[in-house]
Amino acid sequence: MLYSNFNKGDYNRMITQNDNRGQIRSNISIGTTVDVVLKKDQRTDTLTRGVVKRLLTNSAVHHRGIKVMLEDGQVGRVQAIISK
Repeated sequence: MLYSNFNKGDYNRMITQNDNRGQIRSNISIGTTVDVVLKKDQRTDTLTRGVVKRLLTNSAVHHRGIKVMLEDGQVGRVQAIISK
């Protein structure tokens, strides 16, 4: 799906409907269990499950997923929120 036809407000409204996909920073907090895609796994879409230690993305919304550091030190973008 191409987002070039949407302005930022439309895009933000569209993704808030999918709030468990890890694209909205306010839905993720320290201690949340998430599935992330690590940089080394981006081509294979392999997911890694872990607990959030730090939020690394400063913006409120990121179209590829909020970047987090897991408790084991791995860094990736949230693809799904498992439990809050």
